[in-house]
Amino acid sequence: MSEIRRIASGAPWEPIFGYSRAVRAGGWLAISGTTAIDGRGQIVGRGDMYEQARQAIDNLAAALGRAGMSLADVVRTRVFVTDITRFSEVARAHRECFGGHPPCSTIVEVRRLVDPEMLIEIEADAWAEPPTSVVSSQAPPSKTRTKKPSTTQAKAATPRPKSIARKAPDLIVKAPAKRR
Repeated sequence: MSEIRRIASGAPWEPIFGYSRAVRAGGWLAISGTTAIDGRGQIVGRGDMYEQARQAIDNLAAALGRAGMSLADVVRTRVFVTDITRFSEVARAHRECFGGHPPCSTIVEVRRLVDPEMLIEIEADAWAEPPTSVVSSQAPPSKTRTKKPSTTQAKAATPRPKSIARKAPDLIVKAPAKRR
């Protein structure tokens, strides 16, 4: 069974809204919407979309680091901006930070963010092989068997889809359709 680890950043909204900056479950890390707030709680780059995008990505990198990951592990970003006409500024910052390992991404214009001075908010999902202590300690089934295992043994040796997904995130396991 995978461990779920919640990671706080100390942002003032975490206790007010009741959320974590990031949550790691097995090899997956989900990072909440991240803005251009610095370590003192001040908005960086007031009025400057590019600077705010860079600061938000730096904050994502810090959350990834606390989980033992890096920007190279990001598989998806969701970018929320208050002015889509400034797309090129956001794209430049995103490309500079993720260019060598581009994730899937979406950019959406929103009416406003929690503070009117905020121009951008970025969410990210990342994946990396889970630490050894999180991976199941069950030994893989032997390739050479001399006798057929009992039903109980076979069930214990068969990985559940959750275990498969943890080891191979690109593998999609579909359940058979239910009959009515």
